[in-house]
Amino acid sequence: MTGTITHDPPPTAGGRQGAPLIVTEDTELLDDLLRLCAAAGATPEVHHSVPLTSPSASSAFSASSALVETAASQAATAAGRRTGWETAPLVLVGDDVARRVRGAVRRRGVVLVGRDQDDSGIWQRAVEIGADHVLMLPDGEQWLVDRIADVAEGVGRPALTVGVIGGRGGAGASTLACALAVTSAREGLRSLLVDADPMGGGLDVLLGGETADGLRWPAFAASRGRVGGGALEESLPELHSLRVLSWDRGDCVAVPAQAVRAVLAAARRRGGTVVVDLPRRIDDGVAEVLAQLDIGILVVPAELRAVAAAGRVAAAVGMVLRDLRVAVRGPYAGGLDDREVARLLDLPLVGEVPVESGLLRATESKRPPGTPSRGPLARFCREFWERALVETDGRGGSGS
Repeated sequence: MTGTITHDPPPTAGGRQGAPLIVTEDTELLDDLLRLCAAAGATPEVHHSVPLTSPSASSAFSASSALVETAASQAATAAGRRTGWETAPLVLVGDDVARRVRGAVRRRGVVLVGRDQDDSGIWQRAVEIGADHVLMLPDGEQWLVDRIADVAEGVGRPALTVGVIGGRGGAGASTLACALAVTSAREGLRSLLVDADPMGGGLDVLLGGETADGLRWPAFAASRGRVGGGALEESLPELHSLRVLSWDRGDCVAVPAQAVRAVLAAARRRGGTVVVDLPRRIDDGVAEVLAQLDIGILVVPAELRAVAAAGRVAAAVGMVLRDLRVAVRGPYAGGLDDREVARLLDLPLVGEVPVESGLLRATESKRPPGTPSRGPLARFCREFWERALVETDGRGGSGS
């Protein structure tokens, strides 16, 4: 069980890696917390009271260390006191020492950890020490492993995650998804392009990297728990300064929803931007992707049949994704323009996807969509990112 007292996330020192701090005298609780830290890939500092000096000078303990503070720590000067408490990105306080740390400097990222599910007094003790969360073991183990792993990875703001889906077949959604990712990478953002359509032929092919070394979706089919963001990024092919998660040419055309959730969550934790090319059919895996998107773009050719088909897609996607917008692609049928298409679909208008001459020839020569930095498609994508990043900064959401 976990409970939240405030909504502030644990500080991560500007996204840098750091060691969590454990404060407890309970040897059994310590063993459990050390085990969870190991599962999350983190090596903690351990004390049985608020540390009196900075981490470099204080008593840090490993799993086999005795819980003893040194005489040097006891004699620390006032100027150096509580430095470790103040700077650790995450502090795990055992309920056994809660009263001992009541006088410590108030800070974010404190979790009070207990075992007695029936002890209602733990909430009062959490308030007294300024804890953000109350966590009960063993029920809250997975939640805590995830928080510790965030610290180990140096997680900052999650990636701005954008999904692109066609209003009908051949709408150009894959082309726009590639162009958005290429433009993001060219602007210096950490960028990942995710191919969520196993029947689409592979975005690595569209980017000219079907033989590039790296993992594809089938390699992650067995993922059940947390996937490390750094390990994911390093395992994927790098094409045109961005990472690409695509499909191979094997028989696997489905990845369990749990694995999709874990992989995309890991991608988001790395920050920057994530662009997902979505299929029009909504299964459990696609629903997991939709749940993690910040913005969805529905690409709709400006013809009546396409608008009708797009309406059905929008209805299905809108059941999961709150922020769905439309991008219109010409040429226009009589009586239609981009604003009229947006009105018919009752969706906000991203704009008109420009026609770029020579796009087919460029793709055949292994140049991805959006490669000419001054071309109309690149300009469209750059303006989209500028607006989207400003919007998410303004509402405190995801971003780079």
